Amino acid sequence: MRPLAAAALVIACATSAATAAAQMPPNPAVDPIFAEWDRGDSPGCAVGAARNGRFVYERGYGMANLDYDVPNGPDIVYYVGSDSKQFTAAAIALLALDGKLSLDDDVRKFLPEMRDYGTPVTVRNLIHHTSGVRDVYALMSLRGDRMEDVFPDSAALDLIFRQKGLGFAPGSAYSYSNSGYYLLAQIVKRVTGQSLREFADARIFAPLGMTHTHFHDDPGHPMKWRAMSYERDGAGAYRISYLQNFDKTGAGGLYTTLGDLLKWDENYYTHQVGGDALRRLIHTRGVLTTGDTLPYAFGNEERTYRGLRTTEHGGSLMGYKAYVLRFPDAHFSVFVTCNLGTIDPGPLAHRVAEVYLGDRMTAPAAATTSVRASSTASDEPARPATDTTLVGTYYSDDLDATWRIVRAPDGSLALQLPRVRATPLVVRGSGYRAGTMGIRFEPGGVMVATVSRIGELRLTRR
Repeated sequence: MRPLAAAALVIACATSAATAAAQMPPNPAVDPIFAEWDRGDSPGCAVGAARNGRFVYERGYGMANLDYDVPNGPDIVYYVGSDSKQFTAAAIALLALDGKLSLDDDVRKFLPEMRDYGTPVTVRNLIHHTSGVRDVYALMSLRGDRMEDVFPDSAALDLIFRQKGLGFAPGSAYSYSNSGYYLLAQIVKRVTGQSLREFADARIFAPLGMTHTHFHDDPGHPMKWRAMSYERDGAGAYRISYLQNFDKTGAGGLYTTLGDLLKWDENYYTHQVGGDALRRLIHTRGVLTTGDTLPYAFGNEERTYRGLRTTEHGGSLMGYKAYVLRFPDAHFSVFVTCNLGTIDPGPLAHRVAEVYLGDRMTAPAAATTSVRASSTASDEPARPATDTTLVGTYYSDDLDATWRIVRAPDGSLALQLPRVRATPLVVRGSGYRAGTMGIRFEPGGVMVATVSRIGELRLTRR
């Protein structure tokens, strides 16, 4: 055996042994929940269920790395996507408690490059997704940028700052925006002179002993015991979906373990970091200008599940999936971290909670069936668009990108965005649609696209 192959085998065996040693005895009530992925040829998940600050069950299912046969387990490091947001929000909350900023400060106080939209966008708006700032990942997609492309911070900021409009007036509505949390990370840096990674290490992770957790702002930074992420290809096989160059932090970017998530979770009760003031602040829900209270609170959602109060949030990117679920009145939490994009960890976490808290829960809500009294224009079958006067090139200054309306050989029309396959343009009711986008055409050669997490984009015909 060649030395390199032998070394890889030794590493794989050592990791497998360490992971196996960390596993608890099987649990016949929990293990079937993850049985679909509990195989040596499949990615899967790690799950931890904790009561009163200690794991009552933790186990891995499937493989963390299919190249070297490394199994998933409690000590494996996972990317947790948008579960990063609660740590970004906590960093901002600590700065507010320090008196370094106010949650009601205009974002332009720290980021003067941002446009003046007439009404201030506040730090609080960014935290609760009530800013109207368009989602940076959606903007990237609409102009043809891909996650696998090299996309430096300067380019991301330029894309956000070049937007001429907001999705809605700040504070008037809720729309999940990764841009908001990416900007919060920039505010941390502008206020402290430290990156979010450095600030979180010093103020959150080190004090809590979260030694396997960090914001991954350097794509070349090596990491021990990292799970690889996977997606299914068209034939059902697994393909690596990890994007080595992706390094945007704030909206995401966090790598962690089940054990470190438990340490953070315990801070809810011990107040070791930030005291009770931090706990109360980061569980303050957003309020719209209408007076309506949102479930969203500083990177978590405050909800109830079968009669029990919860705080919860999920994360998803690059085939990594995660869910953090806390039942604060029961001092009980479930953490699920996965490395296969087709897994939905939220329902899995709730099913695990039912195993331990089912006797305290109310009966599941009965399924309801809605009946439509009458059809509407939106229910009418879509038909292909054929108006050839729409064919042409349309430019968006917000995206600095060109879209095209093209004609197919059969005479139907399609919307061609940069670097993606054309989407059929269809007529539905009195308007047009292209995939999930609503499209309308205005006099003067203007195309208006209504996009989720963006609002309206105006493009001018060239």
